[in-house]
Amino acid sequence: MQTLTAPELAAWLADPARDKPVLLDVREPWEFQTCHIEGSVPIPMNSIPARLQELDEETPIVCICHHGARSMSVAAFLERNGFPQVINLTGGVHAWALQVDNSMPTY
Repeated sequence: MQTLTAPELAAWLADPARDKPVLLDVREPWEFQTCHIEGSVPIPMNSIPARLQELDEETPIVCICHHGARSMSVAAFLERNGFPQVINLTGGVHAWALQVDNSMPTY
């Protein structure tokens, strides 16, 4: 499984020459409402198996949670189910708030 730091993801998103990944936020709805990376798609971890058809196997998917553990589990699940371009955001939205967007609330 590939991993990515918050600054690496920020650089990717800012690069006009690179196709943008799907930012898959697997946290619970209340967590997503508290804070999220702009453009993220909220699909809670427990809903992923039932909603696989909503994801494109051909598009890179960056899995995001609070600190990176739940998203790592989802990324592994996606890989086992035929998604070849899955990346886990190391440190999750917490790392994003600390390293990229200091205005983002933390919890």
